[in-house]
Amino acid sequence: MEEKAVLITGGTGSLGKALTKHILSHYPNINRLVIFSRDEQKQFEMEQEFPVKKYPQMRYFIGDVRDYERLERAFSGIDYVIHAAAMKHVHIAEYNPDECVKTNVGGAENVIKAALKTNVTHVVALSTDKACAPINLYGATKLTSDKLFVAANNIKGKRNIKFSVVRYGNVMGSNGSVIPFFLKRKKIDNTLPITVKEMTRFNISLQGGVDMVMHALHTAWGGEIFVPKIPSYRITDVVEAIGPNCEKPIIGIRPGEKIHEEMISSSDSFFTYDLGKYYAIIPQSTNWPLSDFVSNFNAKKVSEGFSYNSLDNEEWETIESLREKIKAFVDPNFEI
Repeated sequence: MEEKAVLITGGTGSLGKALTKHILSHYPNINRLVIFSRDEQKQFEMEQEFPVKKYPQMRYFIGDVRDYERLERAFSGIDYVIHAAAMKHVHIAEYNPDECVKTNVGGAENVIKAALKTNVTHVVALSTDKACAPINLYGATKLTSDKLFVAANNIKGKRNIKFSVVRYGNVMGSNGSVIPFFLKRKKIDNTLPITVKEMTRFNISLQGGVDMVMHALHTAWGGEIFVPKIPSYRITDVVEAIGPNCEKPIIGIRPGEKIHEEMISSSDSFFTYDLGKYYAIIPQSTNWPLSDFVSNFNAKKVSEGFSYNSLDNEEWETIESLREKIKAFVDPNFEI
């Protein structure tokens, strides 16, 4: 990234801030780092943390991924785009479906078109486990977005550009995620509501998400969907880790929620390769250089029927490990 220009859509979010911190510390000679988002208050607050006077590489652009003209203008002179902007709350998307489609699908189309029109050389789009075999609108829009970014490699012509996707589970401590929500509820009324006791989820740290994006930027050939090997947790273990003495009412599953999440379905197994730290779902194209990819990364095809879900995962967080990570990554003042 030395001497390169990078733009992050939705850059004021938790992962955008973590990416900003990582990039500025590891690539001090970066040409520009542009934060593109539509929330002026969040941009104002982020600029206090990463002021332009201290970091002259920083730029803050107000804009919406729904606005193609603004995107094209923002992409001028940009080398790498990290597309993190999205509507992410499942129940809000269920209640406001048109808005979710406009941002998550229309926004993805605009990012692709603007990148193809300008001199961008690599786009990494952030996805979610809910895009795998989706049952809610959010997951369906993100699956559509994934397909758009993978297929964009087919229409690039002679342009020197690659599109790839990173797909992962719940980011620990991110805005709107379950752990900060439980920490707030504990302070408010000492009550931690559980949807269903059987619920499980994948867990990844903010740094793990950053590492995935950087891996894709450095190694993607174009068209891959990268999936990390990460632990699962039981929702009952999360509430026990945070508030063993709290009230734990069962409130029932919300619209569009799954009890367990998947990141790779059995249908995906025909196109999935084990890269060691990550899996990669490769494009279903006869023109994709599969043999070269396998040789270059020592990639091993997973068995037919393989699936990667939060229930059958081999690696699990414990109550103790969750407490340690909450204190390390979410709240250094956390106490039982």
